[in-house]
Amino acid sequence: MANQTSYISLTTDFGTRDGNVGVMKGVIYRIAPAAKIADISHHISPQNIFEAALVLSDRAYYFPENSIHVVVVDPGVGTARRPIAAQIGPQRFVGPDNGVFTPMLMRAEEENWPIKIIHTDNPDYWLPEISNVFHGRDIFSPVGAHLAAGAQLEELGSPIDDPVRIPLPSPRRTERGWVGEVIHIDHFGNLITNIRREDLAEERDVNVTLCNVTIEGLARTFGERDVGSLVALYGSNGHLIISEVNGDGAKRLKSKIGDEVEITSR
Repeated sequence: MANQTSYISLTTDFGTRDGNVGVMKGVIYRIAPAAKIADISHHISPQNIFEAALVLSDRAYYFPENSIHVVVVDPGVGTARRPIAAQIGPQRFVGPDNGVFTPMLMRAEEENWPIKIIHTDNPDYWLPEISNVFHGRDIFSPVGAHLAAGAQLEELGSPIDDPVRIPLPSPRRTERGWVGEVIHIDHFGNLITNIRREDLAEERDVNVTLCNVTIEGLARTFGERDVGSLVALYGSNGHLIISEVNGDGAKRLKSKIGDEVEITSR
């Protein structure tokens, strides 16, 4: 089954300078030469499990059904933390059992999707020699590649039902509106919040306050406001974001992840 075509995505905090991502791809191609590999991101902040979870959860389900998503943001590499592989709804995932798959598990539970999780403790699907510091190369890439080449999830190891989960901040309702927080800052300096379109039920006549600065009303697109102005709008994945038009909102507001965002009716 080595020539079976499958799709594999990679998400890491490795960057692209040191060649680690290329080595992972080489391992995959040796086992599954027909695999098609896509990079979701290799610029997750170092050891930032929550950021990796957020980035992956917003993007994995755009891939074809039964794609394999290998994530290596793994501050516990070489410790007793388990390597796992999972079927979560229509997608498959491979990575460390450190909570990085929490949003996907939550979505599957909300959607009543099937969930199957395996502790990938069968060394037949690893590289022959395992380092203590690069399981992305030695365990996760080969496991993902064997799945792409036709291995069944159950062959990879022992089933588990207690995956590690991390707390995810949720917005809260107040008498005046909503209070949430900044959960991610993207490449452009846009501040992504944990407040979603469905929380506000399409309400646009609101004030958005962050770092003691209030933005009046929600825009539909950046172009509705002048260059250099602050704007609040829904991003492509439904999260409320705060931006500076053609600028860097995070630098402008001196904002950071965890800062409180308040939504009030006008």
